[in-house]
Amino acid sequence: MSWTGKILRVNLSKGTCESEPLNMEWAKQYLGQRGLATKYLVEETDPKVDPLSPGNKMIMATGPLTGTIAPTGGRYSVVTKGALTGAIACSNSGGFFGAELKNAGWDMIIFEGKSDKPVYLNVVNEKAELLDAGHLWGKSVWETEDMIRESGGDNDVRIASIGKAGENQLLLACIVNDKDRAAGRSGVGAVMGSKNLKAVCLRGTLGVKVRDGMEFMQATNAARKILADNAVTGEGLPTYGTQVLMNVINESGALPTRNSGDVQFEGASKIGGEAMHEIRKSDGKANLVSNSACFSCPISCARISQIDPEHFTVKGKPKYQKPSGGLEYESAWSLGAATGVDDLEALTYCNFVCNEQGFDPISFGSTVAAAMEMYESGKITDKETGGIALKFGSTEALVQIIEATAMGEGFGLDIGMGSKRLCDKYDNPEASMTVKGQEFPAYDPRGIQGMGLAYATSNRGACHLRGYTVASEVLGIPEKTDPLVTDGKAGLVKAFQDATAAVDSSGTCVFTTFALTLDDIAPQIAAACEGDWTADKLVEIGERIWNMERQYNLDAGFTGKDDMLPKRLLKDAAKTGPAKGLTSGLDKMLPEYYELRGWSADGVPSDDTKNRLAL
Repeated sequence: MSWTGKILRVNLSKGTCESEPLNMEWAKQYLGQRGLATKYLVEETDPKVDPLSPGNKMIMATGPLTGTIAPTGGRYSVVTKGALTGAIACSNSGGFFGAELKNAGWDMIIFEGKSDKPVYLNVVNEKAELLDAGHLWGKSVWETEDMIRESGGDNDVRIASIGKAGENQLLLACIVNDKDRAAGRSGVGAVMGSKNLKAVCLRGTLGVKVRDGMEFMQATNAARKILADNAVTGEGLPTYGTQVLMNVINESGALPTRNSGDVQFEGASKIGGEAMHEIRKSDGKANLVSNSACFSCPISCARISQIDPEHFTVKGKPKYQKPSGGLEYESAWSLGAATGVDDLEALTYCNFVCNEQGFDPISFGSTVAAAMEMYESGKITDKETGGIALKFGSTEALVQIIEATAMGEGFGLDIGMGSKRLCDKYDNPEASMTVKGQEFPAYDPRGIQGMGLAYATSNRGACHLRGYTVASEVLGIPEKTDPLVTDGKAGLVKAFQDATAAVDSSGTCVFTTFALTLDDIAPQIAAACEGDWTADKLVEIGERIWNMERQYNLDAGFTGKDDMLPKRLLKDAAKTGPAKGLTSGLDKMLPEYYELRGWSADGVPSDDTKNRLAL
């Protein structure tokens, strides 16, 4: 139950769509979504495959709780070999697309090969067909969604697509569903573009069955009450979204600023959640219009924003006249603090561009920040940038470069390579704030020590959502730990990583874990699925997934030497705030982490570890 028991396999080279049974033995070992899709990828692809070649596969996968009334049961993941990193990639998205896929009767879609012309996949329950997308190629995500919906005459379809960034195979490209939700990181949109796959359109009316309806309702109602009563999930996130963190992290001295040259941003209060609520003098409106929710979500952390119409115009008319998906903490940080820009309207505009054309604002902003550092140091000049004066704090430069990137023009093509390749190209690798080629997010490892270890060891490259120790180190969830010390952080990171892998595989959102523990999530899975599901079993599944991902990366050519942070964070101490004088203590944490994982001194899972986890 809860699994549909079916996979849709789409061979783009042959133009075929075929149904096959889900491997239920794997489902019991890996649960679903992140874990199960990665198992399929590992078994079916060569780890050394070129991510942008037809030999790479791309999997859209749901979890057993996706499409159900489980709180936040609307998640799906895109699993592939990442174009940005060359490592295992799993990008998680919300909205309504995942639930629609499940309600159409599919646990996952496996895309293989490459179409010889642009196509899109149209799925109506059990019927699936590839349709010509020539008329959609070159269109933005928003235009694509509107055109497909209008041509089909069904406003209830759910669509995931790529914009020009994905078509141009920019390594920052993502896959956008529901116009402002995205499988955002690791270049999954470039993989989709390399296959000439423009979009996936879904309509599902079959429903999702669970093992025991009454037991499931009791378990999900209990979880909803916990979420409603919690200060973060019941108050903070609904009111301010993830932007509740901007001023908190800045005060903690852990807000990476101007390409991690500083750890506090003097303009943080101008771009945070509170600022989004302030009424503008120009038009009497606030940046924030409302919050919004994904499928079956009681938290409603998403933002809907509107831009001051006097702020950005094209030929005298506002470019974005309608409200759309607003800033979240990561995008406000990367577009703002990382580049030194404190103009809320400009950041909202840039966020709209990322949503419309389909590229990751975290990697984009971080890459622009590196370019700004190199511009100010003379490593790049107006000759390379096409006359864009890429100086920290320049709103004009930020807007110019995001438009160039969106169109795949000029220096925007260099930005689209990502920070690592950009900095390598201009012989300034130390300016790249990346791990395994992926730009790290909005937490400085000097001010939050556990996050440094989490970034360094993340299987998909630097990521906050693979082991969010900020919950403990800053917010005190489930218990408070000191963010400035390294003691105990190896165990904390491992625990967060394993638990998160299980949650990501369930079909629910990791944000629930601000309030819910695995003891609250396991009863939901047990009521939905056949089998014996406990919190301890979920921990074991999470550990199995983590080690499987690790082994894939090792087979792809990564080594323990890649579990490393940028030299700046290891050598240059924080200048201000609580972490003043500190660098990252990665060298103290990493050996203990390897030992706790059951890995060798150079980061390779031992035979005992693999045997214990049935790998």
